[in-house]
Amino acid sequence: MKYLPATPLKQTPRILRQHLILAGLLTCLLVSLPSTAFAAVTIKIATVSPDGATWMVKMREGAKQIKKRTDGRVKFKFYPGGVMGNDASVLRKIRIGQLHGGAVTGGSMSKIAPDTELYQLPFLFNSQDEVDHVRAKLDPLLIKKLASKGFITFGFAGAGFAYFMSNHPVSSVADLQKQKVWLPIGDKVNHLVFDQANISPIPLPISDVMTSLQTGLIDTVAASPVVAISLQWHTKIKYVMQTPASYIYALLAINKRAFNRIKPSDQTIVKEIMTRVFQEIDTQNRLSDQQAVEAMKQQGIQFINIAENDLAEWKRIAANARSQMIGKGAYTNELVDEINNGLKEYRQRHQATQASR
Repeated sequence: MKYLPATPLKQTPRILRQHLILAGLLTCLLVSLPSTAFAAVTIKIATVSPDGATWMVKMREGAKQIKKRTDGRVKFKFYPGGVMGNDASVLRKIRIGQLHGGAVTGGSMSKIAPDTELYQLPFLFNSQDEVDHVRAKLDPLLIKKLASKGFITFGFAGAGFAYFMSNHPVSSVADLQKQKVWLPIGDKVNHLVFDQANISPIPLPISDVMTSLQTGLIDTVAASPVVAISLQWHTKIKYVMQTPASYIYALLAINKRAFNRIKPSDQTIVKEIMTRVFQEIDTQNRLSDQQAVEAMKQQGIQFINIAENDLAEWKRIAANARSQMIGKGAYTNELVDEINNGLKEYRQRHQATQASR
């Protein structure tokens, strides 16, 4: 068999030589591009939410839809039940790249974006309707704020109102002063409230609360009914103060650098599905919270009404604490005004409606 001799490049026709050089340059360019630019991506997410809880069920359903819609290019791997630690540990692991995101409480993001703490200011809201009115305007602003700090979010899911729950009847400030009260680590606002109320709380990560209730290190917590049941705290308390102390919400926050590894068209799919998932969780949590209250009552837990003068004292202390935090510039003035104006607008409208009946 005869082989044709290779033709030196300089002996090839000029136009062919130009094409060969161009093809070589293109090949080098393609080879030099990062091979992982838009390769398949697995997003690692951690949360303290137990596997099997509404949060995890809904997020897994969303992840399954995303995997299907992106032909497997985007997958989620979840670490539920606190196996990666509490919210602070999760956020630390996101910073070092061990995780890409977390389903965490809004307040836990306060070191990254202090304004995320605004919804959880003590004794700020009187009802879910007030929360809904304020959130309609403030949610988009908080989402933008988090994006400016390097986190992609998909909306917020309320976890209900937190109530003081204890082994002893608690309704007044004096009652709470006698209890061993849990305070989430890093909760500056409620620490200030307790300080002004002469209450000495016991700071603990959320992962230590159940053990501490069992051993008697603490005997009082502030939590929403659905959270108390999902984490089994309700088995260690006997009384609930039937006045909302603060509003609790959570979110799925993904590091923007990790999210940007996803192909742009796939990013759109992830945002579409996870936004819908969090709307569903938000709706479901309201129903679950009501069901949790009934379940607690059926188990013999007593809900204690608070007297008007006791409520006035709580609100006075909480208002002073809020004013101090706002006065220190802890929050963005624009967002503080948005909340205050929203509450004023809703309450005036509600009073006018009540007066017309």
